[in-house]
Amino acid sequence: MPGDQGIQRALEAAWPADLPAGDERELRVAGAGVLRADATGVGRAKWPRLFDEGAQVVVPAFGTARFRVQAVIARRDGASGRAVVHLVWAGTDRGGTYTDGRISDLYFTRTTSRGGSAWTPQPRT
Repeated sequence: MPGDQGIQRALEAAWPADLPAGDERELRVAGAGVLRADATGVGRAKWPRLFDEGAQVVVPAFGTARFRVQAVIARRDGASGRAVVHLVWAGTDRGGTYTDGRISDLYFTRTTSRGGSAWTPQPRT
């Protein structure tokens, strides 16, 4: 949406890129997926560490029909070796109230395995 493009440009201008382009792409996709899973419940199985099946199930606060990410960037989180994904999003809550311009920050750490390195989302504290 045109307004979403403006939000995206504003985020990019406010926080200049500081990650390799491939890392930023990976983090943007993962961040949007984690946010969608958290807000709507869709895709939680992809991140079992975040959404433990054995834990008490938290009912998603938003429906899938009116949920969208408006803008997303990924940047370094200081000197910690972590990355933060800044998301601006919109959705309709269980009460039927639609709100856009919601803001979430999700944190990731780099993990290395035999297949290379990847970014792993960190639980919210």
